[in-house]
Amino acid sequence: MAKRRPSGDGMVRKREDGRWEGRIVVGHKENGDSIFRYIYADNQKELTAKLRQNIDAYQGVDLTEESRMTLSEWLDRWLEQMSLTLRPDTLKRYRGDMDRHVKPRLGQKRLTQLTAEDLRELYRFLLEQGRIAPRPGQGPGLSPATVRGIHAALHQALQAASDQCLIPSNPAKQVDPPKITHKPMKILNEEQMDTFLAAVDGNEIWRDFFYTELTTGLRLGEICGLMWNDFDGRKGTLRVNRTLHKENGGRLVAGDTKTYAGTRTILLPTSTAERLTERKKCSYSPWIFHDPLRPEVPLNPGTAYRQLKKFLAEAGLPTLRFHDLRHTFATHALANGVDAKTLSGILGHTKASFTLDTYTHTTTDMHKKAAEIVGGFLTDYLGEEMAPWQSENGETAVST
Repeated sequence: MAKRRPSGDGMVRKREDGRWEGRIVVGHKENGDSIFRYIYADNQKELTAKLRQNIDAYQGVDLTEESRMTLSEWLDRWLEQMSLTLRPDTLKRYRGDMDRHVKPRLGQKRLTQLTAEDLRELYRFLLEQGRIAPRPGQGPGLSPATVRGIHAALHQALQAASDQCLIPSNPAKQVDPPKITHKPMKILNEEQMDTFLAAVDGNEIWRDFFYTELTTGLRLGEICGLMWNDFDGRKGTLRVNRTLHKENGGRLVAGDTKTYAGTRTILLPTSTAERLTERKKCSYSPWIFHDPLRPEVPLNPGTAYRQLKKFLAEAGLPTLRFHDLRHTFATHALANGVDAKTLSGILGHTKASFTLDTYTHTTTDMHKKAAEIVGGFLTDYLGEEMAPWQSENGETAVST
C-alpha cells in the first residue's frame, strides 16, 4: 500500500501547451488515496506564488470526498442537520432565503471553490436587483437588513462546513455584510406613556398586560408565554423561560427563549408585582395572560399587537410596533439611572455592549446631562472663576 501523502504535499510541471500546472494534497478519500487541488499559471514564478498561497490556506486541513459537493447540496444537508435545533419559523426563513437568493446564483459551485469575492458579488446583486416580485412602491433590490440576514445564515452554514472538514476555512469571515441605516427609534415619552396607560386602564382584559410590558420590556412572545408558576409574588420576581411562536400552519407553540441569556429571572417593580398578585387571585387559567375567550389557551401575540394599535389610535398616539414598547421601557430605564449591565440582564441581551449600541441615543443624552451637572458643579465651586476647560472669552480651551 502506498504511503499516505500529507496535506500540503505537491508537485509542479510544465505542460505541453506552455502553461505551468501544480497540485497539492488537500485531503484523502476513505481508501487513503489523496485528494488533489490543481493550480494553473502562465509561468513558473506565478505558479510558485499561487502554490504558496494555497499551501498556506490548506495548512492543517484534511478534506474528504464530500468536499466535492456543491454549495446547494451542502445547504440542504446543513438545514437538515439544523432542523432539530432551529425554531420552525427560523428554519423556514433560512430555507426560503437559500432557495430564492443563494442557490440560483451560487448553488452549482463546489464548496471548495466558493470564495469571499463570490459572496461579495452575491450581496451586491441582491442589494441592486435581488427582489423577485417587487410590490408597488418597492425598489428592485433587497434591503440591507435582509441581506445581512442571508449573510448570517450563510456564515453559519459555511462555518459548519469548515468544522466538518469540507472546506479549509469559512469564506464568509472575510466578508463584511452591508451596513444598516437605523431609523430613529420610536418610543413613548413620559406624557405619551401616561396617556396610553390611561387609555388601557379602564379595560380589565388588557390593562395588566400593557402595564407589565411597559415595566419589564419583555419580548412579545415572552410576555404571552408567561405562566403563573413563573411568578413569585412573595419575592416579587418573574421567571422568563419560554416564548410563543407560530409553527407552519399557524399553530401556537411554546419554545425556548431567543438566546441563552433570554432565560432569566427579573425583579419586578412593586406596582407590577402587586397588580399580578391581585390578578392571580381571580385567575382560573395556567397562563398569566390568556386568550380572552379561551382561558386554557395563552394570549396570541397577533391579538396583542392588534389591540396595541387599537389603543394607540383611540388615544391619538403615533403608531408603534409592539417591540417599540420594549424600546420605551429600556430608554426610560437608562434615562432614570439603570446601568447598562443591569438593563441587559432584564432585557435578556447576551452582552451589555449590545444594549449600549441599541440605545446609543439615550446614553449620549445621559453623557450630555452628566457633563452639564459636572460643569455646573465646577462653576459653583470656583465661583466667578472660569471652568478649567474654558478660556477667558468663553471658548473651549484645547491643549496642543
